[in-house]
Amino acid sequence: MEYWNAAGWTRQEIEGANAEILYRVGAFLNGNPAWIQEEEVRCLVEDCGVVEEEAYRLLLAAAMGLDVAGRSRDRALYAAYFPGMVRRLEPRIYQEDSYLRHVRIVPAREGRWEWDWRCYAPYEAFVRDDFAVLPDGRVFPRLGYFSQEFRYPAVLEDGREWMLITPNEMETMRPAIRAAQGKVLTLGLGMGYYAYHVCEKETVHSLTVVERDPAAIALFTRYILPQFPHGEKLRLVEGDAFAYVREHLAEGGFDVVFTDLWHDVSDGLPLYRRMKALEGLSPGSRFLYWIEPTLRCYEGKDAP
Repeated sequence: MEYWNAAGWTRQEIEGANAEILYRVGAFLNGNPAWIQEEEVRCLVEDCGVVEEEAYRLLLAAAMGLDVAGRSRDRALYAAYFPGMVRRLEPRIYQEDSYLRHVRIVPAREGRWEWDWRCYAPYEAFVRDDFAVLPDGRVFPRLGYFSQEFRYPAVLEDGREWMLITPNEMETMRPAIRAAQGKVLTLGLGMGYYAYHVCEKETVHSLTVVERDPAAIALFTRYILPQFPHGEKLRLVEGDAFAYVREHLAEGGFDVVFTDLWHDVSDGLPLYRRMKALEGLSPGSRFLYWIEPTLRCYEGKDAP
């Protein structure tokens, strides 16, 4: 596969390529992300002498409508985006996460909320991390796949997946977990993944979690919180996140404020902007936001 030269494209061409890649990836993931099968990957490895990741990328490109063998434009798109965009992941790295090793998730239901297990099929594609933003202007989602089935806990609201403890969740939470220290406020509870890891840190003295849904709080309090080794650090508040920030942020003395109120970019961008507008209420706090690098890619644009 030919090497892609960043100097060969203008800024306008790169922006057009970004939009095309995001469209193709979105259409594939929303359509049939498990389209690639193990047999196809193995055949391509044996017939073409490529490594498995490369075989997977070639099949993924074909599934997205790119003809890398016949069209030079498609070859250029492939060379510019796919090598950095797609990775085979090792299940063990994520299965050994301390939350998954120490917190037992049992299927349960409360009101509109349900906790259960879901899985990625072997070779199913999914978003593994925030968008990659390169110095030359390229922007692309980072995708992953496993070569075996991978089970993960899920929170469903009225049957819709709301929060998933997947590689994406783990990777995109890590920067905010690393930055947590002192007195922390988090807006949004989910299954308590962020709360668990923050409470484990010696540098964190207290964690206040604001969650508006009493059923989500009830599920967490009944099944998850008793399994926290340092649950004494955590204080749960039932209420609206924006109301709490307007009424209590200035007096709270929080060192870090982490917002995780959205499902993805489509509903997250307006909420992100609303919360950013309130940062002035506590100039001494550090404000962090889930999937902020991806959200910032859509600043000034309409979310997809």
